Amino acid sequence: MTSAPSAASTRRSLAIHSGVLMVFMGASAAPTPLYRLYQAAWHFTPTLLTAIFATYAFALLAALLFAGRLSDHLGRRPVITLAILLNLVAMLAFLEADGPGWLVAARLLQGLATGLATAAIGAALLDVDRVHGATVNSIAPLVGLALGALGSTSLVVLAPAPLQGVFVVLSVLLLMGLAFVWTTPETSGGRPGAVASLRPSIAVPVHARGALLAVTPLNIAVWMLGGFYFSLMPSLVAQTTHSTSPWLGGLTVAALTFTGALAVLAAMRVSAYRVLLSGAGLLVTGLALILIGARYGSGTWLIVGSIIGGGGFGASFLGSVRAVLPLADANDRTRLMAVFYIESYLAFSVPTIAVGWIAQHHGLLAAIDIYAATILALALAAVAWIVSRAHHVRGHAVATTGR
Repeated sequence: MTSAPSAASTRRSLAIHSGVLMVFMGASAAPTPLYRLYQAAWHFTPTLLTAIFATYAFALLAALLFAGRLSDHLGRRPVITLAILLNLVAMLAFLEADGPGWLVAARLLQGLATGLATAAIGAALLDVDRVHGATVNSIAPLVGLALGALGSTSLVVLAPAPLQGVFVVLSVLLLMGLAFVWTTPETSGGRPGAVASLRPSIAVPVHARGALLAVTPLNIAVWMLGGFYFSLMPSLVAQTTHSTSPWLGGLTVAALTFTGALAVLAAMRVSAYRVLLSGAGLLVTGLALILIGARYGSGTWLIVGSIIGGGGFGASFLGSVRAVLPLADANDRTRLMAVFYIESYLAFSVPTIAVGWIAQHHGLLAAIDIYAATILALALAAVAWIVSRAHHVRGHAVATTGR
């Protein structure tokens, strides 16, 4: 019989796993400030730029769906190791890149690696400490995205060889993460059925379908906004403000994700209904300010809009998950979360390709107007639907109890 881990050991494992998770998410955001430089060097279209971004999202989704439970059978550390090695190969592809084809290959490998890591590290955090692990799982990815965008931007501005230095630094951090992961205790593995676990299991319990349908427009709106930020936002900032500095583009992306993390932290103890409504309101307000900033070339309004929209991003996604997942039994939650993955990452990727095509043929400002109008319509429809559903549920409760 093994003794329970000490508090110090638990804290150390939490710190290591959260740090490695942030490195993965930082690496996934690092190319965003560089896309404009790649595009200027290799003269590819906005459609191809968004397709490069979408490759990452599709690969990440595939890894989550097909290999999300693999670490239950092989162990957390072996799967995290595989993810780190894949990401190191992706870093090498970025370093060797001399055309957009290399970027597609690098983002494909990076998406697979990040999907594997997200599932395995997320499970390891819950193994170590279910309460604090859940909090870290909610906040660390968004903080990592913000740090990745800012770190990449700072290296572009301050370091030599901006298209290489970023990936050298990330490679070193990944190797450090690999060394530290193997100092943590293994918390899973040894279960048969690894091959069978590669078969996706997707289902929505009957009693959760109404809630899922109610939050779907808002969830799609949130991930559409995120997809635009991580693909075309730096290009929009540069075009509308006529700024040649990468800082403004990097700051807008970091503002969205960092305030998203703060919103998640602030909303932990608030009811799902209030979180959803406040998230939708912040999303609409932030997007309106972003449109004003883009129309008038104001970097200030773009950043303020990103901060407010980031609050809506974090609150809306947290509220969506909390409104639906508790309705599923423990055995159904993994399958229901798979539906969330599909919905979220398709909204994260497919619309960005469409907006890239519109930008290529009609201009970036026209594209953002159409894209923003779609997001606003979805967010407002979500508010109406959520309020209507809440009134229906309350009315049913009164009719049933007589109170």
